[in-house]
Amino acid sequence: MKEITSKIKVNPLFWFVVGIGVLTGYFREVLMIFLIVFIHEMGHALAAHYYKWRIHKIELLPFGGVAEVEDAGNRPFHEELIVIIAGPLQHIWMILLSYCFVHFSFWTATDHRLFVWHNLMILLFNLIPILPLDGGRLVQLWCTYRFPYVQALRYSRWASISVLLILISISVIWFPYHLNLWVILSFLGLMNYLEWKQRHYRFMRFLMARRSFNDKQHVKQSSLSIRDSMPLKEAMKQIKRGHYHFYKVFQLKTGTAQTIEEKELLHLLFTEKKPHVPLSQLLPELKKL
Repeated sequence: MKEITSKIKVNPLFWFVVGIGVLTGYFREVLMIFLIVFIHEMGHALAAHYYKWRIHKIELLPFGGVAEVEDAGNRPFHEELIVIIAGPLQHIWMILLSYCFVHFSFWTATDHRLFVWHNLMILLFNLIPILPLDGGRLVQLWCTYRFPYVQALRYSRWASISVLLILISISVIWFPYHLNLWVILSFLGLMNYLEWKQRHYRFMRFLMARRSFNDKQHVKQSSLSIRDSMPLKEAMKQIKRGHYHFYKVFQLKTGTAQTIEEKELLHLLFTEKKPHVPLSQLLPELKKL
């Protein structure tokens, strides 16, 4: 637990919002919201800690929170699924606890209604399929299960941006002057921009994690048929999460085929550093290994 609590960071704007809550008489409600968000993010962090994921930080923001954990894209699907849903699941016991507290004098019926309302709103908000919300991460997880990793990230980004644009359109029509809503939408827009900007770095991090992957027994073994005219980087884009690949490379000049393991192509990628070179020029290097 000490390892987790040491990762908690408070955004400076958090104190600004708390100050406004004190001045306007809504301090109790502001504190309630941040308590709910904090417990939600701790749910993610505790699940990640259980599976020995690296936790970078848990940050309290003016309009919510975020738990940044290891995300190289090579963890088992069931682990990531549990880490994602561990946040939303916290709202269930918090709502049930509020029903128990309502019988005591320190927890009024008004407190109970507000607490349940905020829990439901935060839960439903987090399930919207926009990155980096839990709903967006669930969509991305499903895409990585169905499609090659690069393709999956592209599909989930487009799905996230499409839903975000729909929300922005609705906000322009019905909530044009809702300041808090526009702050949240701006934050989500920035996060989706960063997700797109870092797509190449994320792909390379995924491949670097694959290079040190040795446990072939607990993943599916797949065969991929490609031509030797395909660039090395494009061949790497065929890699699918949860699979270990054997490439059947057809050599156009000789009409023969050579089977190459994924780890051999990864070795070439990081040692030769010629990602755009066709496989036909790199196959002789493999024979020297």
